[in-house]
Order: sequence, then structure tokens, then C-alpha cells
Amino acid sequence: LMRPLQGCRGRGVVVGTVTLCLAAGWALQTPGGVSLVVPQPNINATVAQNILLSVEYSCRGVATIEWKHVSSWGTTKIVEWKSGNYVNISTVYKDRVTTFENGSIQLLNVGMRDAGYYFITVTEEYGTNTYGTIIVNVYEIIYEDLHFVAVLFAFLAAVSAILICFMWLCNKSLHLFQKTTTHKLTASTTEEIELETIEC
Repeated sequence: LMRPLQGCRGRGVVVGTVTLCLAAGWALQTPGGVSLVVPQPNINATVAQNILLSVEYSCRGVATIEWKHVSSWGTTKIVEWKSGNYVNISTVYKDRVTTFENGSIQLLNVGMRDAGYYFITVTEEYGTNTYGTIIVNVYEIIYEDLHFVAVLFAFLAAVSAILICFMWLCNKSLHLFQKTTTHKLTASTTEEIELETIEC
């Protein structure tokens, strides 16, 4: 009876020790933990438009958020801030960037040079960090296309006006023709009546 009881105790100690080691390892491995979600990784915009680079981060501790822009013109640091603390915006973006608590930024009045890759780094106070990327495409409004549309619209309006005038003239001609035919019919009917009266 004693041996089975000792076996159970031995197993319980082993299971307890393994559980304790796993819990300690998990606690040491992830002192804080940080996650980042990028709902719209691709943004299309036109010149002079305002765009929102939307993200959502979460972490247990205090986080530092940093945004960088990488394009064919080079790499530029846009903004860096610590949640609930300082905000450091680059002089190039001074009046064009708005920051949000969830890590998102808004860029005002974008130009062709704003196209490219936007990298966000969220670093927790314990040293854990995560990254996200948003690709921004900026297009010019091509006024030649608008000019073509305007010319085409004017041409169609002119054709419509000519067709309306033509239909009006056809309608008038038809009324005149009907009046002339009615008048002739009335005249011939009167002549027939006069002839019949003479014959009598």
C-alpha cells in the first residue's frame, strides 16, 4: 500500500516542478509583450489629400512609438513619442502631422514626395518591440483628362441642342403640312358640294 502512494507523490512533485518552470520561463520571456495591428497596409491618395496611417497597438507597459518614411528620396524620421509623455515631430513634418493615442498618425496635404513606405516601431519599456509597414501611393490629378472630359461634355451638349432644334423644326413643318392638307380638303369638299348643287 505504501508504494503506490509514493508513486503518486513523485508524479505530483514532477508535474508541479514542470508547471513552475514553465510559468517562470513565460514570465521571464515576456515581461511586457507588445502587439500591433495594421488594418490598411496599402493606401492610395491624390495630391493635396489628407491621409490617416491607421494602426492599433497594445502593451502592458509604457510604449515608445516611432514613424519613419522610406522612399527613393531617402529615409526620414517623421515622429517619435512616448505614450502619455513627449511628442517629437521632425521639422520637415512640423505642421503636417497629427498623432493619436493608438499609434496612428495623420498626414496633411500630401504631395508626390510622400509616396513610399511608412514604418512604425512600437518599443515597450522592457525592450520588447514590434514593427508595421504601410505603403502609400500618391497620384496627381491630371488636368489634361479633365480638359478632355470638359470638351467632350461641351460637344455632347452642342449635339443635343442641334437635335432638339431639328426636332422642333420637324414638328413645326408637320403642323404646317397638316394645316395645308386640311385647307385643301376643305376647299375640295366645298367644290363638290357646289357642283352637286348646280347639277340639281
